[in-house]
Amino acid sequence: MARFELILPKMGESVAEATIIKWVKNIGDTIEADETILEIATDKVDSEVPSPVSGKLLEKLVKEDDVAAVGSVIAILETDMEAELPISTQQNSPKIEVETKIEDVPGLETVTANEEPKSETTSADKKFYSPLVKSIADSEGVSLMELDSIKGTGAEGRVNKQDILAYVESRNTEKTSKPIETITQEVPKPTPQKVVMPSAGDEIVEMDRMRKLIAEHMIMSKQTSAHVTSFVEADVTNLVMWRNKVKDAFEKKHGEKITFTPIFIEAIAKAIKDFPMINISVSGTNIIVKKDINIGMAAALPSGNLIVPVIKNADQMNLIGLTKSVNDLANRARANKLKPDDTQGGTYTITNVGTFGNVLGTPIINQPQVAVLAVGAIKKKPAVIETEYGDVIAIRHMMFLSHSYDHRVVDGALGGMFVRKVADYLEAFNINREF
Repeated sequence: MARFELILPKMGESVAEATIIKWVKNIGDTIEADETILEIATDKVDSEVPSPVSGKLLEKLVKEDDVAAVGSVIAILETDMEAELPISTQQNSPKIEVETKIEDVPGLETVTANEEPKSETTSADKKFYSPLVKSIADSEGVSLMELDSIKGTGAEGRVNKQDILAYVESRNTEKTSKPIETITQEVPKPTPQKVVMPSAGDEIVEMDRMRKLIAEHMIMSKQTSAHVTSFVEADVTNLVMWRNKVKDAFEKKHGEKITFTPIFIEAIAKAIKDFPMINISVSGTNIIVKKDINIGMAAALPSGNLIVPVIKNADQMNLIGLTKSVNDLANRARANKLKPDDTQGGTYTITNVGTFGNVLGTPIINQPQVAVLAVGAIKKKPAVIETEYGDVIAIRHMMFLSHSYDHRVVDGALGGMFVRKVADYLEAFNINREF
């Protein structure tokens, strides 16, 4: 019999650690290859970890609710597979890299499992913080200077979830000697939430983990960016008529239902090429202009919460490719089958408020992006049409586009011209387009 080390797999470019939600298997249980052994959660999405081999669970090295680093050993399995080597002889097994790209988390350098993390201080050194730790620090108003002062208990002295939570608790009870001026130096401390006392007969519902993360992310976004929203109305009669005409033939030919979403994403990708300074992120006083155009689309989870899976390199896909990507991500979101990497690397986001019958919305920017577009419901309305014989009134399919952007780096002219350009592409849709 051989002993097999089960490691926490790589789950995305900017995912460095995950929380163990639940062990599906117990010590002594028999496990088949590809059978789920535990459930994990990152700051983006929940997922399952399957066993790569058949065998028996001998030891759990991480408890439920603990945080484990990507690439670390989380369990020991016993297997009779000849190809598997004992732990002591697994010298040449491939190493899993833990990689964090600066384009995903501003201010962080790439760190791999066999590199010594660098320290991010005010000096020339840089210190590595995982996305989970950074998220907690942002939501609790912990500045970078304070993070640097925390003594980490993780691998190679890294600050982990327990370290940052312990620091926050200590600071809130005034057990730390750091002056309050330092605490609020870089990140504004969130305003304490007023305690609301329930009345007789009220029902108290505890937020689930995803709802708490969404709440923290939304508050952080409003504290980070100066939100401004511009609106335009678009005549989308041509694309509505085209879709109605081809949807049955499209599905028969390609095996996919054609919705409006891939058409919207196509128009956004074209407009980003015209206005690349919408496709940016802010890191301190630097502007990072993104090379790739990765469009996130808000999708509903079974719980009713929203998640934003990302279509990578959307500008390089045709309408058929976009349709397949949109449908795949939407279906896996509804089935709770998204992988952590599916929600990473977005550079711009679209949300469809028209799904709920709304005609307008003022969306909140999905950090670290600087803009987000909301598309409203398509409604039939009387509209004035200019013709060579004069103006006429006709029934047209109209919709509103709402563009929220970060006014720190996107001026009103750019924000307004961008959403107008998206509308122009939609209005100019070719009703005789081949597919």
